[in-house]
Amino acid sequence: MPSAVWRDLAQLAKQPLNLRQEFAADPERATRYALNACGIELDYSKNLINDAIWQHLLGMAQQSELTSKRAQMFAGDKINSSEQRSVWHTALRAPLSANLTLDDADISAEISACHAQMFALVEQLNSLQYSGYTGEPITDLIWIGIGGSLLGPQMAVEALTPYNISPLQIHFAGNIDGAVVSDVVKGLDPATTLVFVASKSFGTEETKQNALAIRQWFTDNGADQAAIARHFWATSSNIKAAAEFGIESDHILPMWDWVGGRYSLWSAIGLPLCLMLGTVQFNQLLAGAHAMDQHFQQAPLAENMPVILALLGVWYINGLGCQTQALLPYSHYLRLLPSYVQQLDMESNGKGVDIAGDTLTAATAPVIWGDAGTNGQHAYHQLLHQSALAVPADFILPVKPAHDLQDHHHRLAAHCFAQTQALMQGKTLDEATNEVLAAGGTAAQAAELAPHKVSPGNKPSNTLLLPELSPFYLGALLALYEHKVFVQGVLWNINSFDQWGVELGKQLSTPIYQVLSGQKTHPFDASTERLIKLFQQ
Repeated sequence: MPSAVWRDLAQLAKQPLNLRQEFAADPERATRYALNACGIELDYSKNLINDAIWQHLLGMAQQSELTSKRAQMFAGDKINSSEQRSVWHTALRAPLSANLTLDDADISAEISACHAQMFALVEQLNSLQYSGYTGEPITDLIWIGIGGSLLGPQMAVEALTPYNISPLQIHFAGNIDGAVVSDVVKGLDPATTLVFVASKSFGTEETKQNALAIRQWFTDNGADQAAIARHFWATSSNIKAAAEFGIESDHILPMWDWVGGRYSLWSAIGLPLCLMLGTVQFNQLLAGAHAMDQHFQQAPLAENMPVILALLGVWYINGLGCQTQALLPYSHYLRLLPSYVQQLDMESNGKGVDIAGDTLTAATAPVIWGDAGTNGQHAYHQLLHQSALAVPADFILPVKPAHDLQDHHHRLAAHCFAQTQALMQGKTLDEATNEVLAAGGTAAQAAELAPHKVSPGNKPSNTLLLPELSPFYLGALLALYEHKVFVQGVLWNINSFDQWGVELGKQLSTPIYQVLSGQKTHPFDASTERLIKLFQQ
């Protein structure tokens, strides 16, 4: 991207823009800055943009390598340059008729075979035809993973709870904190529990440690190796390591090096969701994501929802200096979505060098945070409305609820829309003064209280309306955020598909663990030495 483009962006950011005035001057603003894709409605009219700013942002996309990089990704090219890997999670939701190949391998056939194996297991479990080592049917599934192997399925299982058709209970174990495994196995019977270990390398410390602990739980309850083999499954690309752990080869579902963890929900990592939904609705999830893939590939840049969200993010980060973004789903079932997108965005684009390895001079990914509405209104919305911090926000609302309490849903929607309105228009000092006076306050009281009631407004937000929170629309929504992150990575010229920054902490934890466990001694900095000694007292 030419440096002049970024300089012009900075100049545009210096020009004042008042959203109240923009709406007053343009009766068509709400419809001009709106788009529907795959049934999802995006209202981006409450953003700090005008036609000049928006045309410049679109020009950035047009001058970038976006169209070529997008084509490379969908073709399976090795755009993960630091690891020399393809980035092809989109293949997982493409129809079998796509006949995708990679390095002479029939990828469509491999994906179909994986899905067939997964679907067969799901059918066995949901029909209570899979029995444990005592002959009793399996009633519980423990899913062991971390990062993308956990966040995706856990979020999606939560999101689609109303679609649950499975007689099994699903339990997730991720953190290496022993409290997690201890809590998960409480009340469970090994004889009726199936364990799934999700790890591409089968060497991830947290996952392996939790798997060892649960295997020991089986042993402590009288299970022998044959029994354990019947109850343990895995999804991994390291067949040898999984077999050495004691998992039979026909209990291992494949993973491919062209699928990153945070993009893996569409693979066998989605098994807990498939179990809960059944195969028909799981395929609807894939169909929704594929529909968004097609929109992203085919829609003009100016009418392309992932591109629009990405450009708005770049405007706030690099133009207006925002360092954080709120993700605010007005849906109880989507309450884990902020954590999911947090990993997707921050692990993908939280980088310090560009593709060539040169140090970046501009910020990239924002800090993503949020919670389900209306909980956040009683926590951090105070900061959103009156703080000097500028926090762009995405509000997400399903139009049709997954329950019969219609008045509740009307109130929820009213709060969602009111928050975006309040952030945009704010409350002036005159309005606050008149409010105090109208409530019976004196002029002196109004002068004292009104400044505290002022909200500056001009705070930007997007609103995303889903027709309903169904497997199809969840799939489309997740693919939307995936592609948004990809577009931003292209604009910043970074590799969105590696995560080398997480390695240092892992490396440093090994010698510290050796000291804590009494295996070895190592020198550390003074602070770390002191913390270790305090821990050992």
